[in-house]
Amino acid sequence: MRVPICLVLLQLGGCNTSRSSEAISQEAARVAPEEPAAAAAGRQAFGAALGKRPTVALADVLRHPDKFANQTLLLEGQVRRACSRKGCWMELSESADPASAGCRVTFKDYGFFVPTDAAGSKARVEAAVQTKVVPASQVAHLEEEGAKFADKAPDGTAREVRLVATGVELWR
Repeated sequence: MRVPICLVLLQLGGCNTSRSSEAISQEAARVAPEEPAAAAAGRQAFGAALGKRPTVALADVLRHPDKFANQTLLLEGQVRRACSRKGCWMELSESADPASAGCRVTFKDYGFFVPTDAAGSKARVEAAVQTKVVPASQVAHLEEEGAKFADKAPDGTAREVRLVATGVELWR
């Protein structure tokens, strides 16, 4: 079995360093192998296979997050950033333009990761939409890994629209 580099990096340090090597092995087993169709198209698949839901425009979700809250959707976009430590999150936006709206994508139950060099890839995700106020300590931690928060409050907290993905496809 091929172990993704992000799992090797997990052992060296990262977002959650209290995990045992058994937990890391279990995570490696949950990383979905590339599907033949995805591989043929030059796509890498992570997590569960994507469902057959209609694709919703990321811009619509970011403009009206409460309308889509707690719904599972298919969305496409550009990966603007990814966790630099092990790939435990990525930022999805409509374009690579830093001024374009975007949101953080995490992975359900910490069950899989994306490559730390995923920035610049195109992505399709199946994910639940959440809105949340992120505590100041978590904001600082995420910023150390490369995250940006447009709506950071003076107390260091930030309200964010977040996608919790069960599956991801990446391609360049």
